[in-house]
Amino acid sequence: MSVYENLKKLNITLPPVAKPVASYVMYVQSGNLVFLSGHLGKQDGKPRVGQFGKDITVAEGQKVARQAAIDMIGTLQDACGGDLTKVKRIVKVLALVNSTPDFTDHHLVTNGASDLLVEVFGEIGKHARSAFGVAQIPTGACLEIELIAEIEA
Repeated sequence: MSVYENLKKLNITLPPVAKPVASYVMYVQSGNLVFLSGHLGKQDGKPRVGQFGKDITVAEGQKVARQAAIDMIGTLQDACGGDLTKVKRIVKVLALVNSTPDFTDHHLVTNGASDLLVEVFGEIGKHARSAFGVAQIPTGACLEIELIAEIEA
């Protein structure tokens, strides 16, 4: 199935690209690589505030990470000139998880994003990944995820 068939099958409508809230751009292309800025975890269109190990469960976090991945795919589509078929590979995902010092399931939270990328892009959606805990994220969001993709030049 194509990327667009997979999105339709999953009943996903890509959102418009978010506007930066500080001094940065949402993506930068260098050669065939596109670097997406961090996308905050959102719920109902607003940053999901909270901390894992305190007031957010892993299952809730996976849903928020999935939504962040949907937002990233929307940004990636913009970076590809509106055509996701230009994506050759999802190369790397980096997740920052707002968590208490004793929380150790950052990788499980991040699976919400990683699993969706594979559902949408198939084999080329499989990627290298880092996921780790941080003391705080802008706006108090529970997570922030960034992505690197290879695209057709």
